[in-house]
Amino acid sequence: MAAVTADTMTLPRVSRATIEERERVVLAVSTAPAGFEGEGFPVRRTMAGIDYRHLDPFIMMDHMGEVDYAAGEPKGTAWHPHRGFETVTYLIEGQFVHQDTHGGGGVITEGATQWMTAGAGLLHIETPPERLVEEGGLFHGFQLWVNLPAQDKFTAPAYQGLDAGQVLLLASDDGGSLIRVIAGDVDGHVGPGSTHTPITVAHASVSPGGRLSLPWRRSFNALAYVMAGSGTVGAEARPIHAGQLAVFGVGDRVTLAADETQDSRTAALEVILLGGEPIQEPMVHYGPFVMNTKEQLVAALEDYQGGRLGTIPPDAIMPHVPRGRR
Repeated sequence: MAAVTADTMTLPRVSRATIEERERVVLAVSTAPAGFEGEGFPVRRTMAGIDYRHLDPFIMMDHMGEVDYAAGEPKGTAWHPHRGFETVTYLIEGQFVHQDTHGGGGVITEGATQWMTAGAGLLHIETPPERLVEEGGLFHGFQLWVNLPAQDKFTAPAYQGLDAGQVLLLASDDGGSLIRVIAGDVDGHVGPGSTHTPITVAHASVSPGGRLSLPWRRSFNALAYVMAGSGTVGAEARPIHAGQLAVFGVGDRVTLAADETQDSRTAALEVILLGGEPIQEPMVHYGPFVMNTKEQLVAALEDYQGGRLGTIPPDAIMPHVPRGRR
């Protein structure tokens, strides 16, 4: 697991639970189905089948990989449109190249995050760099879609590139778990991501046999997706393993625990933690567009077809074709 690591003994620690705080119960644990995205890279649809009222403001999250590509195999997505939401791409291993029609772009490296606000609309591409395509290698990451409230649906597009070194690092109260805060706050500690909708995005590593209890803003929902390892969620110690998502009820704290023994490839229980202030507005989703009404979806499609979401620039990045296939 190549994401950012640190000596937890030297980091700020989250507060211990108090007797007044209410533990969040687990409402459901679901298993993510597998599929393919873009030009054919494997993903797990982590939020598939979950009622949107438990997800709001999150729309979907794809777990990309983990896959060890042979030379010539890495794939991404070609140029495509978006409107009405934000994409958050967090890489554990490998690299991705991004470019959009509003000037955003760069190489997303291990431990880094790309935050793109599609807003009123744009075109963009996400593709592995030439070297990864030619040589192959590990690729592993996540892409999260975050809804925008109606008042921000047509905001100007924007791009944030968050380097691995910008991620806020915390430790559990006992120093046994590492928490990487990408956006929002955990126990008053604020991550670097700037968001339109109040949310928290974090990646926690819980050592075998360890337990992590995190303060969680009461007005937020709470979701925990296990990317690797096995353990339990909630005070009721409900079993969970890699590829599963836990949905929590209301309360003040979220609890995770790692099994004493993990599989041979897993050093810790690795969990993506998400929470947000529900927007509580109508949401309709069609392909790359997330709007409030079907009429707005039709308008988005017409604007795309009419070239009003942008045009591919003359210096555009294009998917790299491996040598020998050109």
